[in-house]
Amino acid sequence: MANAASGMAVDDECKLKFLELKSKRNYRFIIFKIEQQQVIVEKLGGPDESYEDFTNSLPIDECRYAVFDFDFITDENCQKSKIFFIAWAPDTSKVRAKMVYASSKDRFKRELDGIQFELQATDPSEMSLDIVKARAI
Repeated sequence: MANAASGMAVDDECKLKFLELKSKRNYRFIIFKIEQQQVIVEKLGGPDESYEDFTNSLPIDECRYAVFDFDFITDENCQKSKIFFIAWAPDTSKVRAKMVYASSKDRFKRELDGIQFELQATDPSEMSLDIVKARAI
C-alpha cells in the first residue's frame, strides 16, 4: 500500500526477511532498494558474512537502505546484538534518488519493528566498523 506523502510502497518480503533477521538470525544483513515506487529486498547476507562483506555489497554510486545485525562482546564479557538501520546515500548518487530515499526513509524504517540504531552515510568512512561499535556499546 503506497503512502500518500512519499508515494512509496513496501514489498511484504522486506518485512518478512527483516523478521527472520531479527528473530531467527538467518541473515547478517539485508540491503533494500527502491524500484518502481516500491522498496524491495536487493541482497541478503548470510549469518557468516562480515561487516566488510556488507559494506562491499553497497553500490558506490546509488542510494540504498540496509539493516545490519551487529554482534559484539560487552566490557562485562556478555554477547550482545544490535540491529542498525543504515541510510546509504553516496555523494556520487543522483540528486533525485537522494531525495526519494530521504523522503521515504522514516516511513520505511517504521515498517521494520526492532531497529535499535540508525546511521546515515554518504561515504564509507561515515559507517566504519569503529563508528558502529561506538554506537552499539
